Amino acid sequence: MFAAMSDSSTTDAQAIRQLMETWLRATAAGDLETVLTLMSDDAVFLVPGQPSMHGKRAFAEAFQAMVPVIRIEDVNETREVQVHGDVAWCWSYLSVTITPRSGGQPSRRAGHTLSILRREPAGNWVVIRDANMLAPA
Repeated sequence: MFAAMSDSSTTDAQAIRQLMETWLRATAAGDLETVLTLMSDDAVFLVPGQPSMHGKRAFAEAFQAMVPVIRIEDVNETREVQVHGDVAWCWSYLSVTITPRSGGQPSRRAGHTLSILRREPAGNWVVIRDANMLAPA
């Protein structure tokens, strides 16, 4: 569909790609502390069929409820990163395998994600909005 995926502001785009990879590794490891450093206090998460999740506290509660019950493995393909001043977006295709810790068959979900990020005064990027459009694969 697209001839080439483009990145603007190479250094910022690389930092955002690294943030996304860190997020996925930390999620798979159950490392909530790291994941929370990668989002703004007022982040909003959108997932099909679920109410929107607002803020770090809501995210932390959902994460803490999930970690003892399931194990997550994921593969992320970043398709595009665009940086415009102190705001950026990252479009990815994500494949996730969710395995119950108590045993049983893993389930798989895949689909597009769109994350909006903001550069903080210290120069780091954080996720401020995330739309996760994963469906059963």
